[in-house]
Amino acid sequence: MPQSTDSPQTTTADACGGPVRGKSRLVTYRRLFEPQGATAFTLGNLIARLPMGMFSVSAVIMIAGSRGSYALAGAVTATGLAVTALVAPWTARLVDRHGQARIAVPATALAALGSLALLLCVRFGAPDWTLFAAYAATATTPNTGGMSRARWAHLHRGDAAALHTANSFEQAADELCFMLGPVLAAFLCSALFPEAGTLTGAILLLAGVLIFAAQRSTEPPPAAFPTHTGSPLRTPGMPAMLAVFLATGAVFGSMEVVTIAFADDRGHASAAGAVLALQAAGSCAAGLLYGSVRPARSLPRRLLTCVAAMTALMSLPLLAAATGSLLTLAGALLLAGMATAPTMVTGMTLVQRLTPEGRLNEGMTLAVTALLGGIAAGSATGGWTVEHTSRPYGYMVPLAAAAVALLLSAAAKGRP
Repeated sequence: MPQSTDSPQTTTADACGGPVRGKSRLVTYRRLFEPQGATAFTLGNLIARLPMGMFSVSAVIMIAGSRGSYALAGAVTATGLAVTALVAPWTARLVDRHGQARIAVPATALAALGSLALLLCVRFGAPDWTLFAAYAATATTPNTGGMSRARWAHLHRGDAAALHTANSFEQAADELCFMLGPVLAAFLCSALFPEAGTLTGAILLLAGVLIFAAQRSTEPPPAAFPTHTGSPLRTPGMPAMLAVFLATGAVFGSMEVVTIAFADDRGHASAAGAVLALQAAGSCAAGLLYGSVRPARSLPRRLLTCVAAMTALMSLPLLAAATGSLLTLAGALLLAGMATAPTMVTGMTLVQRLTPEGRLNEGMTLAVTALLGGIAAGSATGGWTVEHTSRPYGYMVPLAAAAVALLLSAAAKGRP
């Protein structure tokens, strides 16, 4: 793969990033997809990633509609999240050691069977414990976003500018899938039948991974772990980064719950999804724009700048909620979302730098696991807050979580 030929003045910046000089943003992304097979594996990965935003919504609608209990539906999805946090790093380690196609395909097949088992258990009235067991089986779902980032790192190794663009594109793709996934799931479950969202998600997941895995020319080679290489968790700086991801996840989780509660309190519960989609849209747009600028040399400094911007913008939903206007809140969330993608892109880039060679997918999966843990904690904290205080005060939770992420980023930057 040819390396970057940009001159030094076009590849560095002094702040979070500088404008691309002499190139359009379109050319920047076109260059990313020059390697043969890059477009094909990206298409397969997007198909496989879309169900990530569908499964939990589909499960809640399906279980609550059949059993009449949102508590049961929430407990089942929370159990699946907890099991995923335990299983995902092991799946990622196997992917790094034995190759993406060899592990991802059977792991995805097992996860798809778990989704189908859940569907059948709900459809035919199986005991409640079977729902937990079936949904726990979906924990083998591989980290498709991590595998895609690993391919970009393999294709553009040594080219920091291209990797920055690739990470920005992947973050934008995440936001797009989590913006469209819940909408598609809700539509399928309501327009067709309650199990339609889960069934469609399982089919898309398996089909997407098969397309992705078939692109063998872009797959990074399996890594033989050196005997002295321990878990990425033991890498200096990695625990601090995972703590930042944990706090950032709390921002996302609390924002979702508080926004749903706020919309419901204003008598517009059905509009909550559209309002949250605006936040994801802002993040998606910012991610694509961020990928077209040249990154600064100092990643820790860039992360601190991005988290500081996120913390400042998280005050906007709190101020907007105080007005009581859902429309004003929607605009505030659109602006607030614009800082989350740059934060995630920079954080993922730092994780890639810190992860030992040959264990990239495991390192990124640990970051995603920390993010999921933060989402769960933020959801619980945000739910408790809106239950015991007024709805607008709930937006203090994502603001506080962003402030914690800022403190952790500052502490991490000060370490050698």
